[in-house]
Amino acid sequence: MPSLDIQNSGMPDLQFVLFVSALCTADLATCNVSPALRATIFDRCWTLVRTEAPPTDPKERVLDLREGTELTLEACLATIRSLLTDAGIQTLTWDHPVSEPTHESTPAAKPLIDRLGQLYPDPPEIVDPENPKSG
Repeated sequence: MPSLDIQNSGMPDLQFVLFVSALCTADLATCNVSPALRATIFDRCWTLVRTEAPPTDPKERVLDLREGTELTLEACLATIRSLLTDAGIQTLTWDHPVSEPTHESTPAAKPLIDRLGQLYPDPPEIVDPENPKSG
């Protein structure tokens, strides 16, 4: 099962905030963060970035930090860590099967994809392997 240490994620702050906000809005059946807490995390980060109320349509619940500042990012990061820590959560865990591709590559991209496959023949390491090794 994938996991993420909230204090030492090993990723840049922007990536961490976007990743956690995506986990909070994903329809995950298996996650150690309650749906109510996930909604609170997203809603509070949203209010740090936007002036209007957070959207209720799940398809619109996407945090966009392109207009934000470094201070906005730091506030979102502190909010996420604070809410999770207050709930006694130090490590996020979730389970989600690998999704099928949503669309095929364009015919024009096929030669490039084939050349990349020759340069890097080994399969990439991915966060959600199809056949995870049991520990």
